Amino acid sequence: MAVSKQLVVFDFDWSMADQDTDRWVLEVVQPQLRRKMRELTDHVQWTDLVAQMMEELHARGSTREQVEEALRIMPFHPAMVRGVRKLKDAQSPETTFLCLSNANEVYIGTILKARGLTDIFDEIITNPATWTPSGMLQVRRRIDPSGPQHQCKVGCNPNMCKGEELTAYLERKGTKFDRIVYIGDGSNDFCPILRLSSDDLVLARLYRGLDKRIKLEGEAAGLKAQVKYWSGAWEVEEYFGQL
Repeated sequence: MAVSKQLVVFDFDWSMADQDTDRWVLEVVQPQLRRKMRELTDHVQWTDLVAQMMEELHARGSTREQVEEALRIMPFHPAMVRGVRKLKDAQSPETTFLCLSNANEVYIGTILKARGLTDIFDEIITNPATWTPSGMLQVRRRIDPSGPQHQCKVGCNPNMCKGEELTAYLERKGTKFDRIVYIGDGSNDFCPILRLSSDDLVLARLYRGLDKRIKLEGEAAGLKAQVKYWSGAWEVEEYFGQL
């Protein structure tokens, strides 16, 4: 099939980046809070838990500068930077990048700036976050818990249905893409890939939630897209070179 326009959709944590932003910041800045986060994981909605940890981080005297520095040094493979940049700069096919992530605007924006990738994404769909004047990071769910909720039955988190967000983006964009390439790792990446066609491609990171759900549920759920697997960013770069 001839491809002139393609959409590349990236999850962020453990997909574009080589770590989990929410956990990494606490591990670097306040490891005691990382332990507390683990203990509360099964009892508090994840985005709400991150917001709570940021409040406690601030109360313990940690600064905005410490959080930003932790993000700047977070593992991010040079092969991913090369692969994304090369694909973005190629004239054929014309590639649009979309980020669908359960991290937050500040984390993603800070890391992309540190890696020289601020111009990559057409849109970044994630949880909103802002710094207060005193240097506390306020994180909120993308979908306000007090308002209408998404209708996902596939297992997306309450803060965002990635499948609904992908569909809404495509409708908003109005562009007919010849191919969609989805790079993800988590179980919440399963919902959006079910909306892809047989012309599309999934690059799933091995040994993580998405890999497991594809193998356990993919056929029964009607997954149509072609699936390829990777474990290191160098393999994503290699796949990108074949697009």
